[in-house]
Amino acid sequence: MPREPAASAVTAVTVVPAVPPASDQQIRVYETAGRTVVQLLGEIDIAVVLRITAAMDAATGRPHADVVIDLGPVDFLDCSGLGLLCRARRRVEERGGRLTLACPHPTIRRMLRIVDLSRIFALTATLDEALRARRAGSGRSPG
Repeated sequence: MPREPAASAVTAVTVVPAVPPASDQQIRVYETAGRTVVQLLGEIDIAVVLRITAAMDAATGRPHADVVIDLGPVDFLDCSGLGLLCRARRRVEERGGRLTLACPHPTIRRMLRIVDLSRIFALTATLDEALRARRAGSGRSPG
């Protein structure tokens, strides 16, 4: 009968993951016409959220900020990404600011509706639409 290895014979194996892309490859922050635009790029999952939260916090931490989060370049968004968006909204609103999501993706918009977040976020289909709405001083766009 074959012998099973003793517990002490089991060794730990460390898997070294590939170097993750720099956080600036998944978030880009810039100012335009008095607004802060936060552009998210690629797949926004828990690993990415852990890397970009500090940059998002910096972009949403100023008093009376007018922030547009551009989800146009996003390929995938999971529940941790939704959590990041909710955190951003809370931080902006606690400081007397406004936040708009520019989201052209029907799948992401559907997910926002399913989890009832379309009710609390101002949504537009494009970044240009979000920027125009702010210039006009309008409120929530249909989502």
